[in-house]
Amino acid sequence: MTEPIRVLFISISGNTRAFAHRLADYAEAQHQQNPDNPPIQLKEISEATQSDGETKPFFVMVPTYLDGGNGIDNGVKELMTNAMGDYLAEGENAEYCLGIIGSGNRNFNEQYCLTAKRYAKEFDAPFLADYELRGTPSDAQKIYTILTRVAANEAQH
Repeated sequence: MTEPIRVLFISISGNTRAFAHRLADYAEAQHQQNPDNPPIQLKEISEATQSDGETKPFFVMVPTYLDGGNGIDNGVKELMTNAMGDYLAEGENAEYCLGIIGSGNRNFNEQYCLTAKRYAKEFDAPFLADYELRGTPSDAQKIYTILTRVAANEAQH
């Protein structure tokens, strides 16, 4: 049996949640076509989430919310996604993170996916992919391909 790919996400406006489910639905369709294609197991992180300590590899999906400024040299105060940062920082959770996927609005230029890029740097995990707002079916296909490749590489090590 193929191990599921674990994806932890935080959703504020519902866009990340909608995309996470789109991604999981796409993965399930791929798994139904070929059992060697792994399904995706989702875990939503919120202020109420208590960490039992992660023990298996996972990926993180995080939207971008910043407090004013331009997000580069000022205004990089994280808003609303702090629960995910706290979760990753707890114990040895970050050691199991295989990579970060970011979302945002391209209208914000340099701020686009800045939260994910900052998490990647802070937790020493690769920034793997991005999508805008709720994502598209082609985003789900692209990101699933990336996740399966990284998970397969990890399984070989």
